[in-house]
Amino acid sequence: MAIHNDFGNKGEQIAKDFLLKNSHEILATNYVFQRAEIDIISKLSNGIIVFTEVKTLASQKSGNPEDAVSKSKQNQIAKAALNYIEENNHHGEIRYDIIAVILYGNKEIKHFKDAFFPVGF
Repeated sequence: MAIHNDFGNKGEQIAKDFLLKNSHEILATNYVFQRAEIDIISKLSNGIIVFTEVKTLASQKSGNPEDAVSKSKQNQIAKAALNYIEENNHHGEIRYDIIAVILYGNKEIKHFKDAFFPVGF
């Protein structure tokens, strides 16, 4: 397995643990639709479905992990989310979050709720 995959897997596990500690029920991980993937799909106690993109870096030397979620990536996530919603007949509220993980140095987890709102995908 490539090193970047190790970082990604470690970051996703940290993010999953973080969400569980913050009252999320994990519904799916690494959900794939066509060429799009959603790292974590969870549900809050109020029924909101949360589609979370996890970005992990070894350190902040190369910038902030959350900055790597481009408009194109957001649209891909939204397409996969729409498919998930249809498959599971969800009629409630949804949101798109980002969790940024820095693994070394000043270890850090940042949770951006309602991080983006895809339009026109």
